[in-house]
Amino acid sequence: MDKIAVLIPCYNEEKTIGKVVRDAKAALPEATIYVYNNNSKDRTAEIAAEAGAVVRNEYMQGKGNVIRRMFREIDALVYVMVDGDDTYPMESAPEMVDLVLNHNSDMVVGDRLSSTYYQENKRPFHNFGNNLVRGSINKLFGCNIRDIMTGFRAFSYEFVKTFPVLSKGFEIETEMTIHAVYNNMQIDNVVIDYRDRPEGSVSKLNTYADGFKVLKTIARLYRSYKPFGFFSVIAAILALVSIIFMIPILQEFWISHTVPRFPTLIVCCFVMMAAVQSMFAGVILSTLAINNRREFEMQLNMLQRHKETDLAKDSENNK
Repeated sequence: MDKIAVLIPCYNEEKTIGKVVRDAKAALPEATIYVYNNNSKDRTAEIAAEAGAVVRNEYMQGKGNVIRRMFREIDALVYVMVDGDDTYPMESAPEMVDLVLNHNSDMVVGDRLSSTYYQENKRPFHNFGNNLVRGSINKLFGCNIRDIMTGFRAFSYEFVKTFPVLSKGFEIETEMTIHAVYNNMQIDNVVIDYRDRPEGSVSKLNTYADGFKVLKTIARLYRSYKPFGFFSVIAAILALVSIIFMIPILQEFWISHTVPRFPTLIVCCFVMMAAVQSMFAGVILSTLAINNRREFEMQLNMLQRHKETDLAKDSENNK
């Protein structure tokens, strides 16, 4: 088990990867630097190896797929994840590592939005998207995460080994954040300076397509983690529609004691039944979600014992 593992997912980053690896080695001399090459068509892997990184490959395209491979293959007391585009200062990494190792943090978020992001970033729709995603998650999940989409984070062993990676692309950061918030893990924010990509380096993030995937991921995870709230909203909408169309029918019945629009009445009744069913679905799924939380806590306890056993074995082998 490594003490510190720096994880760098890369796709066509030959212009910046060498500097990122060297900066990581300078900031965290005791760390093992892992570069996972995701089908790059340039010299990314070669340059990373020359800079002193351990280079591995992930052949399924997408950042989420790369992180799944990283988390599955590497064991460490603390993980530092950083993009290979040289937009994040590695000088902040020691503070993030210290929060995990000595202050029980499960996830440390490198907060760009509280510093230089809006001055450095030249893509206005990215700014809007970051604010929209941050506001949505903080409102829906009752938290105060300052930067949801940052690619600079530190994780504990327990977080990495309990995080179910379901996303394939850039929505992975959103999934990480919601997983930590929902499972009551300790989250800390470290304000970092952000710098835009150097000239010649191109972002792989598609503003509209990937932005839509992120919003879809938020809705999916809200349905999974907060089913009562999700299905209560659906039930309220259905009930409101049924009542709106039912009112004129009831008014006519009150005046003439007849129901001239009988098909509308039948549809309104079915819509109201759907609203009731949606409410009960939320109650049942909410109970299941509570049971999943209990199982997750047991899994955390088992991982803690497993980590302590591994550390004891490493200590004996070193002797």
